[in-house]
Amino acid sequence: MKRILIIEDDRNIQELLRQELNDEGYSTSIASNGKEALSFLQNRENEKPDLIILDLRMPAMDGFETMGHILKLRHETPVVIHTAYPSYKDDALAMAADAFVVKSHDLTKLKSAIFELIGK
Repeated sequence: MKRILIIEDDRNIQELLRQELNDEGYSTSIASNGKEALSFLQNRENEKPDLIILDLRMPAMDGFETMGHILKLRHETPVVIHTAYPSYKDDALAMAADAFVVKSHDLTKLKSAIFELIGK
């Protein structure tokens, strides 16, 4: 079963993504900000995700800083940026991600990006 780490501060979106992705057959873990995500990535090697979904606007450590750390760690896990702000698409750190998806109530584009990157 493919593992997905969801880095998202909004609890409602966390739960929506968890339910939808679990229904699609993925195993999910949640981090509420970049600091939690980096701790997860560094301390849970046996639970290494196959893909990361990364929000950009979060407290404690935002998605841009988190993406920078992921790149520094040379973490080869694909990253999908999932944000409500389409204007961030041209940011250099956002462009380093494997996919950029604007948040929507319809998760078709997000699911499609995930499937293209890691399959089922």
